[in-house]
Amino acid sequence: MFEAIAFYLFAFLTIAMFFIVVTTSQALYALSALAAGMIFISAFFFILGADFLGAIQIIVYTGAVMALYAFGMMFFDTTRAVKEKQGNKFIVVGMSAIAAVLVVTIFAAPMLSHNATALYPVVADLGNTQNVGLVLFTKYLIPFELAAVMLLVAMVAGIVLAGKKMDLSLTLMNTQEIADMENETSKKELS
Repeated sequence: MFEAIAFYLFAFLTIAMFFIVVTTSQALYALSALAAGMIFISAFFFILGADFLGAIQIIVYTGAVMALYAFGMMFFDTTRAVKEKQGNKFIVVGMSAIAAVLVVTIFAAPMLSHNATALYPVVADLGNTQNVGLVLFTKYLIPFELAAVMLLVAMVAGIVLAGKKMDLSLTLMNTQEIADMENETSKKELS
């Protein structure tokens, strides 16, 4: 009975947080709700008795969201209107489809392969964490390494994008200059 009540409570809270993420226009609210949603997802793992995965969910994913939160607050200027450049939609859709097929292939190949066997089978005497480590570093070693490479590429791309110089620094401007800049951007939006 307790598990059912906890499940429905955390399910409602998780859906509510992610609904806030996709509907709000404020970066602060979106990132805060994203972090809360990730923490609520970890509650499902704790309910199921997968304490290791619940702790990893909190440490890794919520920690990553907090890093995103910090970078978002540092690099996004919320006083300016955001205008996105629309590139070639065929290239975007094509690259997204290729990336999706690669991710599915990378993670599904070891599960569907009959040749991939674990050198160290799962032992019932070991704990949950040791069994996860044995399976992760034997049968699922290739997807694990490819995920690490993808994270490295994303990190390098984030550094390159963050390294681009901003045209104006709000910290060096006084209040009147910021107000003038906001008026200019609102005039451009109206015309």
